[in-house]
Amino acid sequence: MKNKLKYSSVLLAALIALPTSVFAWEKDTDYNITILHTNDHHGHFWKNEFGEYGLAARKTLIDNIRQEVEKNGGSVLLLDGGDVNSGVPESDLQNAKPDFVGMDLAGYDAMAIGNHEFDKPLSVLLEQEKWVSFPLLSANIYQKSTGQRLFKPYTIFDKQGIKIAIIGLTTDDTPRIGNPKFFDDIAFTDPKIEAQATIYELKNNYQPDIIIGLTHMGHYDDGNSGSNAPGDVTLARYLEPGSMNMIIGGHSQDPVCMAEENKKQINYVPGTPCAPDRQNGTWIVQAHEWGKYLGRADFTFRNGEFTLTNYQLIPVNLKSNRTPDSADDTNDFYTQKITPNSDMLTLLTPYQEKAEEMLSEKVATVDGRLEGNRNEVRFRQTNLGRLVLTSLIDKADADLGVMSGGLIRDSIQAGDITYRDVLRIQPFGYTLAYVDIKGDKLFDYLTVAAHRKQNSGGFAQFANVGFTAHRSNETISNVTIKGEPLDLNRTYRLATISLNGGGGDGYYVVSNMDTYVDTEIVDAEIFKEYVQKHSPIRLNDYVVTGEVIYED
Repeated sequence: MKNKLKYSSVLLAALIALPTSVFAWEKDTDYNITILHTNDHHGHFWKNEFGEYGLAARKTLIDNIRQEVEKNGGSVLLLDGGDVNSGVPESDLQNAKPDFVGMDLAGYDAMAIGNHEFDKPLSVLLEQEKWVSFPLLSANIYQKSTGQRLFKPYTIFDKQGIKIAIIGLTTDDTPRIGNPKFFDDIAFTDPKIEAQATIYELKNNYQPDIIIGLTHMGHYDDGNSGSNAPGDVTLARYLEPGSMNMIIGGHSQDPVCMAEENKKQINYVPGTPCAPDRQNGTWIVQAHEWGKYLGRADFTFRNGEFTLTNYQLIPVNLKSNRTPDSADDTNDFYTQKITPNSDMLTLLTPYQEKAEEMLSEKVATVDGRLEGNRNEVRFRQTNLGRLVLTSLIDKADADLGVMSGGLIRDSIQAGDITYRDVLRIQPFGYTLAYVDIKGDKLFDYLTVAAHRKQNSGGFAQFANVGFTAHRSNETISNVTIKGEPLDLNRTYRLATISLNGGGGDGYYVVSNMDTYVDTEIVDAEIFKEYVQKHSPIRLNDYVVTGEVIYED
């Protein structure tokens, strides 16, 4: 690719001679700079059923902090670590337009591009880019056919004469965990290499006083990313010490509050002190997800030194008592209640009302909880995983079904199932795919699927399949299909999701087989049709009975 040549030329030019900075700030003077940050918004433009978070309350909080800081002569930057898209039906049905226009009204200065910005075709992301006045940044996304970057790699702000450069970086896992058909002409290069080259370019051409990485790569304790691509800790350790003053991250959806060196707090309590990570001279922060918190980092800049004086995660109307009848109860907030901003409500209410009308349709009933919590579907087989796969098997007239557990995004409670519930659990718009595959090849496929890592989006859910998986040597044994031993010479029909069919989440690629069919029927619509037909849904029909066994 052409950008490989760009690495060498940028590095060489920068290393030959860096020009002497001409300071616009005064020596021996303190400058106060506050960085506000969010990440992994995932469509949560509106408050939830408990009255928590939402862009209207977030804007009030942002405006109050901005007024406080500027009144005292300081400056504010408002940044987001990406993944605005996917997760809430009211947003998904409208291509996240309420989220983008709401963020624009809130006064965001820049945003990193996340992997879920590619859940729909590139044309949708390019349209979203037009809805906002702030830049969508990524230095490591290229168009294969031209070798050119698809988005701005960085932006530079002048705050009180201090030059602050913001570099956007996106996880290079994106093609692996996204829909393969959307990446035919898009490449994601190593963000560490791009960051290093971009820093040299910035220093050579613009001489910034402060450099901030705005990333969507994930925070992993001590750099242990497991099956995920390397994240912010690895990035900070790779660069020259302190060459990036701060990394504002996303993707792993954590409150990055350190309990000790290289180890985050477990079950962080909203409103309590939060110590950001520090690696190789670089501060690393992340504000969990969904706008639950607004991260606030207060710095003092003096004589070229950028010093953190205060850091906190500010809860956005989070509650200790989360029951629907407490939505308007002010006694249960972790911290003081934030009044929603009226201008934001005026902007977003029509979007919410339009979506409500579409989503209130009742499609079925269920006699108990269908489990789709990420702490379940990424670790073990669940009844909702079984139900979703059964719907795919039924539509494809297949023998078995396999899919990434991470494609199931929520649970369904006992009672009525609405269209909103359907889209909440399957928000991505992937399609049903199937393939007729001989038993020996199916054995290979199941071996790969069985060993997708726990606590990753790729951890597999199965239906009509049984086996014993041996983690120590990544093999499987005692394989059954529909209760019968796998016949290596028989042809079976496997139903899956288009993401996995193309090898997404590290699955065995079947999309190159002659018998592969992408039906182009959206998974959520198949699920809706199935539960309508079979309502009332009875949990006993989808119970997990131990067919899939894992041994260390």
